[in-house]
Amino acid sequence: MDHTDPPLEAALVPVLAAARAAAVDVDAEGRFPQEAVAALRESGLLGLTLPTDAGGMGRGPEELADTLSRIAAVCGSTAMVYLMHVSAAMTVAAAPPAGQPKLLRQMADGTTLGTLAFSEPGSRSHFWAPTSQAIADGDGTRLAAEKSFVTSAGHADIYVVSTMTPAGQADGEPAVDLVAVPADRDGVSVSAPWRGLGLRGNASSPMTFALGTAAGDRIGPAGGGFQLMLEAVLPWFNLGNAAVSVGLAQAAVDAAVKHASGARLEHLDESLAHLPTIRAQLSKMSIELAATRSYLNTTARSLAAPDDTTTLHVLGVKAMANDAALRITDAAMRVCGGAAFSNRLQLERFFRDARAGHVMAPTADVLYDLYGRAITGLPLFGN
Repeated sequence: MDHTDPPLEAALVPVLAAARAAAVDVDAEGRFPQEAVAALRESGLLGLTLPTDAGGMGRGPEELADTLSRIAAVCGSTAMVYLMHVSAAMTVAAAPPAGQPKLLRQMADGTTLGTLAFSEPGSRSHFWAPTSQAIADGDGTRLAAEKSFVTSAGHADIYVVSTMTPAGQADGEPAVDLVAVPADRDGVSVSAPWRGLGLRGNASSPMTFALGTAAGDRIGPAGGGFQLMLEAVLPWFNLGNAAVSVGLAQAAVDAAVKHASGARLEHLDESLAHLPTIRAQLSKMSIELAATRSYLNTTARSLAAPDDTTTLHVLGVKAMANDAALRITDAAMRVCGGAAFSNRLQLERFFRDARAGHVMAPTADVLYDLYGRAITGLPLFGN
């Protein structure tokens, strides 16, 4: 996003202010970032990537990546809530459910906060393969899904829920349905509170979906959820998750540079930055951050204008950025020493948040395997 773009800057400034003001308390109390989410609802940014004819802003991957990284630099939990809304919204935009004709516009105008409900204990980081199976129920289906981690659980207005269709398998691929489930329907419940090491405010609680749904709630054709996951969910989620990692890494670099430049070794009348070892660590962190941000931008441009490299970028960007954020936040903690273990610098928050983002499915290890399959000519899924 061009920081000189007045409409986008005007939309983002109050969101950043609200997220920054509440970030420490959100983390300390493990509470949902209500203030920042309210600002997002008012800003128009919930519709950032949605088409203008649906009330969205019609912007693309580059604007999303920049927006998410800037939000993550002040509050990782807010950024993740926002990313999951965008991922859900882009899935709905790809195949709007016939029975909910106003849904996409409501997701664009801030009325409806969305999220994904994909992960299950039985398939873990293989988010594309739910183990729960819907049961045929007249013209619709009955869901019986136990989800292990649902961002914005209990706070979202609409959940995009994955489940195996009553038919089970089709042509060797999972026959998955995606269903748009409003939060106020009977049978939607949060199973347990969220208490996380990092991203403490994103409310990633387990949830239960035990209710009947109509055919008009389905997103896309019957059994078409697997393709939607790969084509509509994975590109936006992986790009966005990488952007969150870049934002956290940027915040860590900024905090470490500021501390090293200001902290004094009084007996030498020098700052920490006078030590060559400290300067070397700061340099390595900054260079790795610059390289990761460059790849993030490359991936965003590729998504905006797809070519033969786009699939590889989608598979690689989250893994690369996640691992870079782990290294950068770890180095920042070591550079700042004891000061990093207090909450004064907020480095320990960035350190924890980076680790939480790293284990979100698909994990880096899974993505490296898929990338390896792609470059060696093997099918991405199956044997």
